[in-house]
Amino acid sequence: MSGKRDLLSIDDLSPDELRHLLDEAAAGKADRAAWSERLRGKQVALIFEKPSTRTRVSFEVAVTSMGGHAVVLRGDELQLGRGETIEDTGRVLARYVDAIVVRTFGQDRLERLADAANVPVVNALSDFSHPCQCLADLLTIREKRGELTGVKLAYLGDGNNVAHSLMFGGAKLGMEVVVACPSGYEPFPQVLERSQEIGGETGGRVSVSNDPLGAAAGADVLYTDVWTSMGQEGEEDDRRASLAPFQVNEDLIGLAKDDVVVMHCLPAHRGEEISPDVMDGPRAIVWDQAENRLHAQKALLAWLLG
Repeated sequence: MSGKRDLLSIDDLSPDELRHLLDEAAAGKADRAAWSERLRGKQVALIFEKPSTRTRVSFEVAVTSMGGHAVVLRGDELQLGRGETIEDTGRVLARYVDAIVVRTFGQDRLERLADAANVPVVNALSDFSHPCQCLADLLTIREKRGELTGVKLAYLGDGNNVAHSLMFGGAKLGMEVVVACPSGYEPFPQVLERSQEIGGETGGRVSVSNDPLGAAAGADVLYTDVWTSMGQEGEEDDRRASLAPFQVNEDLIGLAKDDVVVMHCLPAHRGEEISPDVMDGPRAIVWDQAENRLHAQKALLAWLLG
């Protein structure tokens, strides 16, 4: 790979690049000591304009455990909070660090920062996309299933940033992804259109449905996310009412394959998007997902800065 690369969306990666990152993540997970010098001498800025547990800790540990130095910053610690433009922030930070990881709101902020900065920029979550979560998810599914091609993933709930990334990633690797949402909560139409376009080239299939039972039928993987994301708290009551039929519970599991696994990108609200018995039961692989954020992000940083 030559030249600056960013990861603002899973769609920024070709299928071969995506497979390569998953291979590297698996290799790094298997032999952690071999990665201890991969980022020696590298400085990585981690900017969090939204609260974070898994993303912040996994990225900071990834950078430091590979020999680099992480500069962790909240949005209110930067001049961004006092009116400096995102472009100027990117230009300045690029003079100090080798990569910039940003957790923010609008996708346009990431795109503007990436255009201004001459170092790699990573989307650590935006309202539109969550590519780092998707990398970890695909790694986890591959660990459990042995392959990704032909695997059916049913995502149930709000057609949000995580759903968008799974649609792109699943399409690129030949999976079947069904996103089941109530009317009005569907993924962006352009994401569905682009995912289906990708699937036409790879054999992947992506669809959107308003039927949770049909989506779950024959699924290898059931996936869900919180019903109310950061910034949507004022809609919480309406969201609970609309999304209640899309809860992942034992009834839904009964429609899927006998060896179905259940995923959740966390944090989980037991009793809302997922029932407690499923969240804490033997089919849930959510803790493997959470761990794999670390390994996938190590592979991503090594690839971008290698």
